Parts: sequence; C-alpha cells; structure tokens
Amino acid sequence: MLSKNLKQMHFEAIQAKIKTWPQIGETVAEWRSRGEKIVFTNGCFDLLHFGHVHYLAAASDLGDRLIVGLNSDASVRRLKGPHRPIQDEISRQHVMAALGFVDAVVLFEQDTPLELIVLILPDVLVKGGDWHPSQIVGSDFVLGHGGKVCSLPFVKGHSTTGIEEKIRMRSGMK
Repeated sequence: MLSKNLKQMHFEAIQAKIKTWPQIGETVAEWRSRGEKIVFTNGCFDLLHFGHVHYLAAASDLGDRLIVGLNSDASVRRLKGPHRPIQDEISRQHVMAALGFVDAVVLFEQDTPLELIVLILPDVLVKGGDWHPSQIVGSDFVLGHGGKVCSLPFVKGHSTTGIEEKIRMRSGMK
C-alpha cells in the first residue's frame, strides 16, 4: 500500500504538468536546450475515451515531448454549444495531465490555438480526423519554421458526441 506522502507526490506530479502560458514558454525552452523534439496537439477532450487515448499516444510517439493545448470552458461552449463542456476545465486539465505520455497541458481561451502554437513553435503539429495538413490551424506557421504537420486518423465508433448520444438514449432524453 502506498503511503499518504507518496500518493500526494503522484498528484503533485500531475499538477506540475499543468502550465500557464509563461510556464510553457520556459518549459519548451528547457526541452529545446536538451535537443528534445516537441509535439503539440489541441482539443476539448471533454470525456476522455479510447479514441482520445489512442490518438494522444500516437501523437506522443512522434517526438520526445507532447504538449496538449486544452480549450477553456468558454472556448468549448463557443465551439460545441451551451451543453458543453460536460467536465469543467480543471477536471479536464487534471485528467489529461494524468496520462503518462502527456508531458504538459496548457489551457487556451481563444477559439483556435494559433497564438499558443506561435508561442510553443512545435516541431510537430498534430490533429486528428480527416483534416488535411493544410487545413490545420497553425500549419503554415509550423511548416514555415521547418516543422512537420500530421493528421492522425480517428478510431471509428469512439467520440464524445457518441457517448452523449448513448447517455441520452439510455436515459430516455432527447
């Protein structure tokens, strides 16, 4: 059985991965000074599911460090509607940071992560789905600085919208 102090250390390690914009800038500079390859992706990640885990693990495999830009609650509402997010940003940040292959999580308020991408200047910019790399926000910037842009396929049958629909159907809601 883990001691209380060790359990607290685990939670502190999770919290240490959650960064402010100035902190992520400093962290990226440190990683770069060691020659580490930075991968960036972003999303709402409202209800973490198998598709997310598969996608994020694949994104992580593209470099040495994975940074996840997480839409703020207000940004999620603007993008997904007033019924979202289901989980608040603090919960989403901690769940994302608890994943072993995620090295940092940073919240952004804007509708797109472009300003955050400019700050981080990732070596690899990743999105999921059927996005052509030229359609990914920040792709021109990353490519213009010698980086790479990747579109990873979704795992069919796994989506937050699908989970929402199942819950509604099972509860008799519409």
